[in-house]
Amino acid sequence: QCVLWRDNACCSANTSLEAHRDQSYLYNFNWDHCGAMPEKCKRHFIQDTCLYECSPNLGPWIDQADTSWRKERIRDVPLCQEDCEQWWEDCQDAVTCKVNWHKGWNWTTGTNQCPKGAMCQKFKFVFPTAAALCEQIWSGSYRYTAHHRGSGRCIQMWFDPTQGNPNVAVAQYYA
Repeated sequence: QCVLWRDNACCSANTSLEAHRDQSYLYNFNWDHCGAMPEKCKRHFIQDTCLYECSPNLGPWIDQADTSWRKERIRDVPLCQEDCEQWWEDCQDAVTCKVNWHKGWNWTTGTNQCPKGAMCQKFKFVFPTAAALCEQIWSGSYRYTAHHRGSGRCIQMWFDPTQGNPNVAVAQYYA
């Protein structure tokens, strides 16, 4: 799925391959922490990883992060409404035990597991709206917007690379 950024990417082909693995060396993150994540949902998380790892257009939203595992992060990237809504729609029946996936996991096995006492529930109960999913799951990395694809005011996770990358103009606008 990372092929969208092939013409101007900040990632390698190997990063793209790893983004598609259920247990990737990129973050040792297990999408299936509450049972198998449906493929229609998982594709959004793969796309999210591709955007994060490969897009050269996230500069206006890079923030300093003083953590042991990274020095920078993205914050408040304005996601196009359709991308956020479709992510939520396709993941409603997936199951998770946490609202914020950036922190609070049990990593004792080397991969993320639900913390003690956390209950696995469908996304639609954990994230009651598309905005809740997009804004909370990665602790504010994304911001839900009313802007639509092609508006030049929001970042698209999904686009047709034969039409060019619409996120170039968006990054220029916000820069």
